[in-house]
Parts: sequence; C-alpha cells; structure tokens
Amino acid sequence: MNSNNRIAIIGLGYVGLPLAVEFAKKYQVLGFDVNLHRVEELKTGKDYTLEIEPNELQNILQKNDGNSGLSLSNNDHDLRMCNVFIVTVPTPINKFKSPDLTPLIKATEMVGRVLKKGDVVIYESTVYPGCTEEDCVPVLETVSGLKYNKDFFCGYSPERINPGDKVHTLRTIKKVTSGSTPEIAEFVNNLYGSIIEAGTHKASSIKVAEASKAIENAQRDLNISFVNELAFIFDRMGIDTTDVLEAAATKWNFLKFKPGLVGGHCIGVDPYYLAHKAQNLGYNPQVILSGRSVNDSMGAFVANKVVKLMIKKDIAVRGSKLLILGFTFKENCPDIRNTKVIDIYNELLSYEIDITVFDPWADPENVNNVYGINILNKQPDLEQFDVIVLAVAHNQFLTIDYGRCKDQNIVVFDTKACLDRSNVDARL
Repeated sequence: MNSNNRIAIIGLGYVGLPLAVEFAKKYQVLGFDVNLHRVEELKTGKDYTLEIEPNELQNILQKNDGNSGLSLSNNDHDLRMCNVFIVTVPTPINKFKSPDLTPLIKATEMVGRVLKKGDVVIYESTVYPGCTEEDCVPVLETVSGLKYNKDFFCGYSPERINPGDKVHTLRTIKKVTSGSTPEIAEFVNNLYGSIIEAGTHKASSIKVAEASKAIENAQRDLNISFVNELAFIFDRMGIDTTDVLEAAATKWNFLKFKPGLVGGHCIGVDPYYLAHKAQNLGYNPQVILSGRSVNDSMGAFVANKVVKLMIKKDIAVRGSKLLILGFTFKENCPDIRNTKVIDIYNELLSYEIDITVFDPWADPENVNNVYGINILNKQPDLEQFDVIVLAVAHNQFLTIDYGRCKDQNIVVFDTKACLDRSNVDARL
C-alpha cells in the first residue's frame, strides 16, 4: 500500500466520518459532504453523531505532515486531487419499501466527473448484490468516458458501524473487502488492513461482499421477527414473553433474541434490498418479507396494547395526555434514521391522544425536519400524564421512579422489558 495515495471519503455521516478519521492517521484524506453545514460544523470539532470525540477530531484536522491528515470540503473540485474514492452515502428505502439509490447514483456521477486513469472507487453503502457493477459502474463509465477494469477499478467493503457503540468500533470489527480484479482486491484488502486491528476477510468477488452485508442484517431481522411474533401469541395467552425467553435460554443452544421495535439504517432497511433483487430475478422471498411484515407491525401492536391498558384503568382515551420516552432508533445514541417510535406515535395519534415526546439524545430540530413533530429534550413532570410509554432505553430513563407513577393510576408500558415488572403495567 502506497502512503502517497490520497483518499476521498464521500459522505461524512455515521459511517464516513469514523472512516475518514482512521484513514487520516496514516494517509492524506479529503472528507467530502454535499452538506455545507455539516462540513463547517465538523471544522469546529463538533460531530452531531457523537461517533468522534471533539479532541480527536480537532487533532486529526490539525495534523498535516505531508503524508497524513484530514481536510474537509463540500467543493467537488477538490476531489480531483484524490485517486481512491470511498463512497459512504445513505441507501434508504422509499415509501413503497423499494431501494432508493438516488444518493448513491448522484455520488457516483460526481466521482465520474473527476475520475482519472488508475483510480479506484470503493463502495461501502449497503446495496443489493450486483448493484456496484450493474448500477454504479455504467454511470462511472458514461460520465468519465473511461473503461472499467482497464482505466479505473472498483471495490466493495460493506460498512459495519454500530452507532453509539464505543466497544465495537471501526478498528475492532473485522472488515469484508473485495475488488474488481485480483490485484485490486489485494489493494483494497491491504488498504483496510492498514487501519483495521481486527483484520480483514477478502471476499471472492464484489457481489459476494455485497451479499454478505445484505444477509447479516436480514438474519437478525428474521430472528427478531420470530420473537416479535411470539410476543403477539403470548400476549393473547396472557403470559410474559420475557419469562418464556428466559426459560428457553437455559438450553445452551437457544438464541436469546428480544422482541421490540426494529428500526435504524440497517436491520429495518437492508432486507428490502435483498428482497428487491430476488424479485427482479423472478423469485418472491417469502420468509424475508414475512419477517419484515411482522417487525413493521410492532408499533401498532404497542399502541393498541397501551390503549387497552388505558381502558382497563378507566382512563378516557380521547384527549388523554401521553408521554413517549425516547425517539431515537436505539438507546444512548442520537440516530433517528428510520426510527420505529414514529409508528407508535402515529398509531396513538389516530386515537386523538395528546402526545408528548421526550428524548435528551435526539436533536429537536432534526426530528421536526424529518418527521414533522416537536419533541422535548428536557424532562417534563411525569405526573401530569395519564400514560407513560418507555420506547427507548436511554440510561436517563432507567433511573425514573416508575412505581410512583403506576401508583397514581398512570399507565406505564415498557417496550424494552428493561424495568422492574412491579413498576409497570405491561411490557413486551
């Protein structure tokens, strides 16, 4: 691996920024994002994702020894100085649950405009198998006028960032790599191997690497959908799902997944990419889509369970005051992408309930821009509410005296099954 390679990281979100910082410790790196506000914010050392500590970010921005360091830009002209381009833009789904490749294709077009002979383009964005070579490469060839695997080359290395996790970090998670030729596969593998302490796994092809990412999250999605369906069944039986799982887990080979909301940028999205590709090939993936259907119905299940508890306690539903604790898609993390708490919110809203959302981790402005609702980031007086729904297990929420609330005829529902059961009316 040549230390003179200049790397461009395109997209400075939860995936791109940590990658840029790590590579910048050994190489000259340009961190690029089309969002000027994001670039200017990072230049001050502030990262809203909280993935990089301010001191670490400031230090790497100030480092410039000629061989390493990080610079930031939203001017695509600056990309011309680079010869390795790593694309880490989002790959969401649209309202029809189909892959939305718009950010990926736009980023690819931008790279194509600055592509030179000998350059390497590596994709980290989660896609369906075949997307890199069937969707992105033709765009690179058309825009650049260059020939694939003759003038320029590609690689794929699926991201494995776990937002908010300070134990399983970029360096400590084994990285899958691949390349469009054996030589480029080795180049890409060595590139990532120079910063990943846990090592790398060189896949046999780009398509294999793409598929490995897709099934990682599809597998977790299916396992969670199984216990979510169990929660539906056991609720009708009047038995506690957590009790059942704890009993079953006494067998050494039982996989102890927990029921809950399945949101975020990976598990709740990636199976649709795999299903999309399968359907294009004439196969309808029944198991994958069935699991998605179950998990997508959890928000409504929670909301309807809460309403039944209100009726049981003789609390008038219409006009009641309800507090949802947490809005991010997971605990102790500011990430609101594809949060399924919004499903609980919308279902409860249909009952004409007065809903307040409190989340000390989520940015209120960001939540309003994306979801169109106003949230609090300071805790309100819990005793003014008729219902409290713990939706996200932030550390701040685990120390609240829920027993006192329950004693005052306030419905307390625990979607995470993380509270003392004597202090709640029901839990998943």
